[in-house]
Amino acid sequence: MRKLCLLAVLCSPLVQAQVVTVETNSLMRLPNTTSNLQLERLEVADYGTLLIPSNVTEVKVGELRLGREARITIVPGEQSLQLNVARADLEAGSQITSRGAPGTYLKAAKPGRNLNLRIASLQAGELSVDARGGMGAPGYVGLDGANGEEPGCTWGQAGRGADGDNGGDGQPGAAGAQVRVELPRDYPAEQIKVWVDGGAGGVAGVGGKPGAGGKSKGCFVYHADGGKSGRPGAEGHPGPAGPAGSVTVQRL
Repeated sequence: MRKLCLLAVLCSPLVQAQVVTVETNSLMRLPNTTSNLQLERLEVADYGTLLIPSNVTEVKVGELRLGREARITIVPGEQSLQLNVARADLEAGSQITSRGAPGTYLKAAKPGRNLNLRIASLQAGELSVDARGGMGAPGYVGLDGANGEEPGCTWGQAGRGADGDNGGDGQPGAAGAQVRVELPRDYPAEQIKVWVDGGAGGVAGVGGKPGAGGKSKGCFVYHADGGKSGRPGAEGHPGPAGPAGSVTVQRL
């Protein structure tokens, strides 16, 4: 299980000349006490993750190093993030993630956070940025139908089971982000991988189960047949995918 570290040293309105290191297989979160951060060096070791909070709008890094499968994860937010890097060295599988959040029964899906990424000097086999929208909330599950009443021995007949309610429709996926990437002129275009797809639509809600009919009953005078079961509820419809974002690549 990953260790959770909280970076508490960055507390001034504009932080300068800080060195931040995220250890292997650990998670570190930048503080949310300021919107602008300036770091002399940022290193995320193999399989480590650095979280950038939603209220941070600008991060300047002198030297950035991401180890194998390391991540910079940008928390969804309404304001775009400006990430300026003077020199970057990115190892295989590393990624900058600006994805939206999936929807829940209580909250709609969030779009990918808009990102302006500028890297003046880049050493990397691949630059990978994932800024897809969040998946839509699932549809509600339909309620099960009630069971039918059982017959008596002197009167009546078994009741029919009630129908299950239909499942709800899945909600729409959220939009992908608007991503602008500024890179050195000599960095190969085929090594730039940016995903800005809209989030998948929410899965359809399952229909409710049918209620069982009242059970048959044998009596001295007569035999009461069992009631019929209800019908299962219909499954809802899956939600539509969110709209795609956009990617702009500019050479320095």
